[in-house]
Amino acid sequence: MKYQLLEIEPLTPRIGAIIHGVDLTRPLSDEMFSEIHDAWMDHLVLFFRDQAMTSEQHLALGERFGELHIHPAAPYADNNPALMKVHTDKDSLRNNGEGWHSDVSADIEPPMASILHIHQTPGQGGDTLWANMYEAYDALSDPIKTLLDSLTALHTADYTGLYGEHPPQRENPRAEHPVIRTHPVTGRKGLFVNSGFTRRIKGISLAESDALLAMLFEHVKNPNFHCRFRWLPDSVAIWDNRCTQHMAIWDYYPQTRSGIRVTVKGDKPF
Repeated sequence: MKYQLLEIEPLTPRIGAIIHGVDLTRPLSDEMFSEIHDAWMDHLVLFFRDQAMTSEQHLALGERFGELHIHPAAPYADNNPALMKVHTDKDSLRNNGEGWHSDVSADIEPPMASILHIHQTPGQGGDTLWANMYEAYDALSDPIKTLLDSLTALHTADYTGLYGEHPPQRENPRAEHPVIRTHPVTGRKGLFVNSGFTRRIKGISLAESDALLAMLFEHVKNPNFHCRFRWLPDSVAIWDNRCTQHMAIWDYYPQTRSGIRVTVKGDKPF
């Protein structure tokens, strides 16, 4: 049996699993972390219920995965920019995470992992969807795969005005990445363009780029690639930005959904 310490409840056959019997508020043994990491590679996004983590415990969990990433512009908690606020209420002008995206893919080295701890949830709604980019790539025809394998795309971010008067941590990022990314751990290929940050495909005309990106952005919306998670207070999600995209649904206005995200640095896509 592959997993000796974990009880795993898959959400779908293709992506997402709820992990039972793990207390993320306590230090994880090497054996437990190894199994969690293996399950993460298998399911791409892991969910944990009833995790009343403090900020210190949340940061420690993120640091088990690697050095922490700082968002370019988002407000943060406890005077620590690694503790990104994720908050939407009746006064918000936008919803954190709306639209399909991979977190800060415009960075030269985009984040590897995101760990979101939701503290407050609305009475109904507020779910998040995740999409499997391995499956999105595998579902493409061979001629399209051959075309995309040789292409790169420009990713940019402009956070001007998105977070009110909060001063940015650094300049808006800009980077060029392969359209098809190879995961550094699994070796699998996955689609690596998203409607949140990818602006144009390099080396082809603007009209061709717009048409190709429009097709790929629509392709990501295929529900066969998705899982959907219903948040409860003190739920935690850990997802792999190298092979997933996600979208937070804002169907709960004027109620509040609030939490903290810790993000882990990644490497340059290849």
